[in-house]
Amino acid sequence: MPGLIPTLSAEERFALGLRAAGGHMYQQDKIWSRHSNDKVDIASALARILRTLGKSLPLDQPLTALSVGSSNEPQFRILESAFRGGLFLVDIEDAALAVVEERTQRQNTPHVKTIRGDYPEVFRDEEAVLRFRAEHLSDRRMTLITLHHSLYYSPQSFWHGLLANLYRHVLAVEPGPGPCGAIHAVLMASRSDDPTSTTWLYNHFAGRFFNHHNDQDLLACATELATDPLFAGAQILTKSSRVEFFVDDFERFMAVVWMILLHPNVHQFSEDQQREVVEWVYANLWSRAQPLVQIQDHAVIYRGTGIAGII
Repeated sequence: MPGLIPTLSAEERFALGLRAAGGHMYQQDKIWSRHSNDKVDIASALARILRTLGKSLPLDQPLTALSVGSSNEPQFRILESAFRGGLFLVDIEDAALAVVEERTQRQNTPHVKTIRGDYPEVFRDEEAVLRFRAEHLSDRRMTLITLHHSLYYSPQSFWHGLLANLYRHVLAVEPGPGPCGAIHAVLMASRSDDPTSTTWLYNHFAGRFFNHHNDQDLLACATELATDPLFAGAQILTKSSRVEFFVDDFERFMAVVWMILLHPNVHQFSEDQQREVVEWVYANLWSRAQPLVQIQDHAVIYRGTGIAGII
């Protein structure tokens, strides 16, 4: 539980809120990771996926993983230790990859490779995916592919083709009694009537200032994939979970709000718009020690049906 929340003057909260808007995304995500149970939730699902793959695959088989757009997240440590056959991190943000590169050099983990690129462009079509596999993966296939909060940065109309091409050309295809590979995606739920939720916050302010609402529905995407004959030999599983975030530092709280609102990478809020957001968040959430709630959806695509997968 947070302690006593200090009272901030209008000038103080505006200065802190506006300053928070200029931070790097990986720094904002680090605050979110430290003061919410989001990464704990993701790691829990990831552990269950690893249990499924571990039950299905030979113990001496080297595992490989491709992480799309989540290179600096805490679950990196899980991926680094579990996927000693090769861990490949694709991200557009140089600062995030620089953190990973410094760590891998310092800790002597040469099996970790960073790849700079905007994934909707890197994986834009079948030809591009095949080229990526040849140039960056030495034509190897991956035991695990993760898209942890990275699907925000492409339209839902792109997802089916992306996941199909990754499934067809990048995910492992070793024969066996059960799953030989998995794709794990995590995304904020697309609809919520709860004004303390990240979904409501985004729909309210992105809708008000940019006439944009969250139409990215991972559960609907999973339902659509299940009707595609390509995935006839797959298990497609989904679940939803609740995450809470709070920190008793207003600048850090606002840093996460800007990350949720996709400012400035997708939506560029003007200074007056930023001030309105800051005032609303201060009055309705932070000053009341009200956690920001996120309902988030998970989807896992296992290749192979001989052993039931879990999520």
